[in-house]
Amino acid sequence: MSVARKLGILVFFGVPAIVGGGIVYALTGDNYTAVFVYESLLIMAAGAWIARLS
Repeated sequence: MSVARKLGILVFFGVPAIVGGGIVYALTGDNYTAVFVYESLLIMAAGAWIARLS
């Protein structure tokens, strides 16, 4: 798989990380632990997706 495709996938996951992280932060009453869990799940999903396509 090309580097451009891998970077595109990471950008695809970057938008939900930024927007979703803010939403999770607001909904959980300023709880950074919940944001960390959300971001960790996104990182694992992106890694699995890239590994599957390689």
